[in-house]
Amino acid sequence: MRVPLLAVRQVVLTLLLVLAGAAARVMPASAAGQDPAPTASFAVSGDLTGVAAVSASNAWAVGDTGSGGTLIAHWDGTAWKRVPSPSPAGSTLFRVAATSARNAWAVGCSGCRGTGVPEPLILQWNGTVWKRVANPGPAGSNLSGVAATSATNAWAVGATSKGKTLIERWNGTAWKQVPSPSPGTSASLAGVAVTSAGNAWAVGSTISGPDEKTLIERWNGTVWKQVASPSPGVSRGLGADLGTVAVTAAGHAWAAGEISCGCGPGFSLTEWWNGTVWKQVASPSPGGGTNLATVAVVSDHAAWAVGESGSGDGPTKTVALRWNGTAWKQVSTPSPGASASLDAIAVTSSGNAWAVGATSTVNHGRSTTLILRWNGTAWK
Repeated sequence: MRVPLLAVRQVVLTLLLVLAGAAARVMPASAAGQDPAPTASFAVSGDLTGVAAVSASNAWAVGDTGSGGTLIAHWDGTAWKRVPSPSPAGSTLFRVAATSARNAWAVGCSGCRGTGVPEPLILQWNGTVWKRVANPGPAGSNLSGVAATSATNAWAVGATSKGKTLIERWNGTAWKQVPSPSPGTSASLAGVAVTSAGNAWAVGSTISGPDEKTLIERWNGTVWKQVASPSPGVSRGLGADLGTVAVTAAGHAWAAGEISCGCGPGFSLTEWWNGTVWKQVASPSPGGGTNLATVAVVSDHAAWAVGESGSGDGPTKTVALRWNGTAWKQVSTPSPGASASLDAIAVTSSGNAWAVGATSTVNHGRSTTLILRWNGTAWK
C-alpha cells in the first residue's frame, strides 16, 4: 500500500520505508501463465526504487535488501549484476542519477531501519567503486531524489524530521545545503530534475491544516522559489502529492504523483509545465486506483510514467502510462508473482527504457527485485 508522501514524512521511519518501496506490496494473484517472467529480471531479495541509464549498455538500479542494507546493480549491456556498495546500519537507497560511465550518484538514508537516528546518505560512483560522500543534511532527515548534469553539478532533495524541505547541491567539491521554501505546517520534496546550472525543478507536497497539496519549486540560478501548481481533489477531502519530475529538451516539464484517497493507490496525477504555468493533464487510473512513482521523458511528444494500480488495501499490479503527444494511455506490463509494482523508470531513446520495482509471492509478503525493459514494442 502506498501512503501519501507528505503524511508519511511526518514520521521519519515510516516515510523512509514507504519511499524505499518497503511498504507492503499488494496485487491480485494471477492465473498460471498469465504474467510471464520479465526477461530483464534481476531476482534477489529486496526492492529496487531508482534507475538511471547513460546508454543502452550502461545503467544503474538502486534500492535496499529488505533487511537494512543498500542494493546496487549495474547493466553492462548483457546482464544485471550486483555491485558492492557502502551499507551503513539500517540503510536504503531511493534514487540514482548518472552523467557518464565514471560519474553517478545514489541517495537515501542510513539508520532508517530502526538502528539509530536516520541520516541522509549519499554515495558516488567514481568509475571504479561506490563511496560514501559527506553531506550537511541534519540528523533525522533523508534524501529521496537526485539529479545531475555533470561531475560538478548535482542536486539532491528530501525532507527533515521537523517537516521542512531539504535541498543540497554538489559543486564539484562538496555538498552544500541550499535554502528552500517550506510552506504550510509541514513540507517535503520527493523528486528533482536539472537541466543546467541555472535551472532545476523539485516536487513534493505540503500540508496546511487538514489538506495535503502538491508542492513545486524552481531554481532560477540564484534561489529556489515556489511555483503555483494544481492540487486536484483537495476540495473533495482528498490529498494530492507529486513524487517525480522530468524536463524535456524544449524546457517543458512533466510532474507525476497521486490524488490520494487514504488507502492504497488513489488516482493518477500528471501535471505539465508549458513554459508559463503548471496544468493538470488527464491520465488513466486503471485497477480502481493508480499511484505514479516516476516519470521520464523522451521529448515533448513522448513520455513514460510508471507505478502501481489497485484499490484499497488489497492487491496491486505494475502499471505503465505512455504520453503520445496527445493523451496518456496505459501500456501492458508484466506483473509476476502475487504482488508487484514499479518504482522508477529511465529512458535512453524511444526504443529503450528500464523500469524497476519489486514483486512478492504473497500479499504483503517479502519482496524480490523486479526489472522490466522496453524494447520499442513491449515491456518484458
